[in-house]
Amino acid sequence: MKTKKPKHIAIAGNIGAGKTTLTQQLSKHYKWIPNFEDVENNPYLNDFYEDMPRWSFQLQIYFLQSRLGQLLEIHKGTETIIQDRTIYEDAHIFAPNLHEMGLMTKRDFDNYFSFFEKLKAMVQPPDLLIYIQSSVPNLVGQIQKRGREYEENIRLDYLKKLNEYYNRWIESYKEGPLLIINGDENKFGEREEDLGKVINMVDAQLYGLF
Repeated sequence: MKTKKPKHIAIAGNIGAGKTTLTQQLSKHYKWIPNFEDVENNPYLNDFYEDMPRWSFQLQIYFLQSRLGQLLEIHKGTETIIQDRTIYEDAHIFAPNLHEMGLMTKRDFDNYFSFFEKLKAMVQPPDLLIYIQSSVPNLVGQIQKRGREYEENIRLDYLKKLNEYYNRWIESYKEGPLLIINGDENKFGEREEDLGKVINMVDAQLYGLF
């Protein structure tokens, strides 16, 4: 039975799946320290949206080093950290998708992925990975609801492609314990009892109480 305090919980899911909401809710419930993606201070994001083929490699390398920095901090500290998005998602979902869409060259992608593999061997996987699985219509609804300007032009086929990559990655995920939440049925952001169900599942995974 695991009673050891977890060090690192990670939340994965497509754009609009509810990662940030769940990170906030679980960090509040368990008194974990939340770790969010810093979109505001990303020096490549605007350039990337202006000219994707030119900046895709630089953007992905930036994400990789910033998330690696987060992981090193997590393992140095003594507190439990809950992380909004993981180092795996950049490598298994976003970078291959950019390559497939012709927005990153094969040479850059191969270089990037080989770098990721080496870094991955140096860091520990999360004590628990929580994946929020969601259909494309549900993602679209959530994205529209929050009304972020830079997300207004996200195309349906782009979300659908990302979803395919996500599901493929999760099917083959063997790094550590995994909890899958159905984001279409479980409205943890709106319904108290749905959040309760998620908390029970997390308890069972981490502390084996049930």
